[in-house]
Amino acid sequence: MTYPQNLVTADWLAQHLDDPRVVVVDCRFALADPDQGRRQYGEGHLPGAFYLDLNQDMSSPLRTHGGRHPLPDPEALSKTLTAMGVVSEGPSPTLVVAYDDSRFAFAARLWWLLRYLGHDTVAVLDGGWSGWVQRGQPTTTAMPGAKPGNFIPTPRPHWLVDFDTVRRRPESALLIDSRSPERYRGEIEPIDPVAGSIPGAVNYFWQTVSDDHGQMKPAADLAHHWTELDAADQVIVYCGSGVTACVNLLAQTLAGRPMAQLYAGGWSDWCSYL
Repeated sequence: MTYPQNLVTADWLAQHLDDPRVVVVDCRFALADPDQGRRQYGEGHLPGAFYLDLNQDMSSPLRTHGGRHPLPDPEALSKTLTAMGVVSEGPSPTLVVAYDDSRFAFAARLWWLLRYLGHDTVAVLDGGWSGWVQRGQPTTTAMPGAKPGNFIPTPRPHWLVDFDTVRRRPESALLIDSRSPERYRGEIEPIDPVAGSIPGAVNYFWQTVSDDHGQMKPAADLAHHWTELDAADQVIVYCGSGVTACVNLLAQTLAGRPMAQLYAGGWSDWCSYL
């Protein structure tokens, strides 16, 4: 059986909750309240869903440079995924379905991480938690137990760029800032110690690829949205710390684009050198 990739609907997922080859992951999180997502998960989640925390599971500890959410250690994340029953190799790799309640902000981070680690059978839930509940789909407070899995990471390092690569990029490269227009213009900065953006970057706010209900826009609309990418020899996407930039990478993929490069450290890494 061939599973959908990159995006699944609530109706499709509801029909596959009992499929042993499908693992659901709750990625709800709030930057202003790091414990909020785990509390919400405890109050109710999709049946069988595991919880992964942005800070604890999908990031590694902070350093002087590298941004606010450095990428997690591949081996540590792989052990976690294995305990959730994710199988990465063989004729029937596990479909991982990630969801959040923030217009893909955190689910897309897991989607990108899995693809970066070589696991392409991964999707996000269109509409997220709110869309699931509004459609009357089942929820539970029961916690899932560990399941047998075997996740073997095969990273794609060429999908990543660092500070020096961004600084020395050619003029033909397109550098995309995924933050809000106000943060891009340096008018406000609610998180990082310095306001502004990387010189030469263009602004594509990550929330513009979805609607107010957390539904991804149609592929044709996304293709039109990303027409500027046609003229670029290299596309690099960043945000504050490598999280919401993944929403833009997801939207580009849904538009039929090849995976652009991620500057995972983002503005929080860049401004640490200023």
